[in-house]
Amino acid sequence: MTANYLETPQGRRIAYHKTDGVGPVIVFLGGLKSDMEGTKAIHLEAWAQAQGRAFLRFDYSGHGESSETFEDGCIGDWHEDTLAAIAALTEGPIVPVGSSMGGWQALLLARAVPERIAGMVTIAAAPDFTEDGYWASFTDAQKAELDAQGYVELPSDYMEPYRISQRMIEDGRTRLVLRSPLALPFPVRCLQGTADTAVSTETALRLLDHAECEDMRLTLVKDADHRFSDEACLGLIEAALEEVLGAS
Repeated sequence: MTANYLETPQGRRIAYHKTDGVGPVIVFLGGLKSDMEGTKAIHLEAWAQAQGRAFLRFDYSGHGESSETFEDGCIGDWHEDTLAAIAALTEGPIVPVGSSMGGWQALLLARAVPERIAGMVTIAAAPDFTEDGYWASFTDAQKAELDAQGYVELPSDYMEPYRISQRMIEDGRTRLVLRSPLALPFPVRCLQGTADTAVSTETALRLLDHAECEDMRLTLVKDADHRFSDEACLGLIEAALEEVLGAS
């Protein structure tokens, strides 16, 4: 399928695929440097289509088929992309499904447009990772390198090394969600693998403890890794979505 494109108010060109159907609209929010062609996004799209449910997947700027470069982007840019996609491409209630960085994006949505959200599913959510993951682990030498050249290069268990810019770190500090009240007035289901080397179980528990939510559950899956995309994990995502859609 050929992607459609949306131009955001900031002038970025966002690639997307949209499935019409009954609501709430399921909106898949991918992770850092992932794209809308990933296993989870494609699987959930097919699942939604089989049920006649509305579904949206898209690439943030600097990701996949969208415009811009990853190195120039930051959490705030991708939040703007998400808001633009939701405003232009969906109507009525939505259910964000946020994977890794997409989990942070889902939580930012909860602050920006809580009235639109009927429920939420997160998969290895990584809120505040620019501060608690990157900055907290940088050596003095890396911090000096960041200051001197504007970026540092980091290895990854899941992709080629990538550049983290000073802009990403500084912008991330303005988007933190675990340092002030976080109201989630809708059902939330969080999924986390215990073998995840990118996002820790501690992060999942911290989010569970911090959020203000009357219907929030965390499922820990022994030996599941950050991809969370084998057959059993995909089934758990489906089950979490069904719970949230039923509760909403």
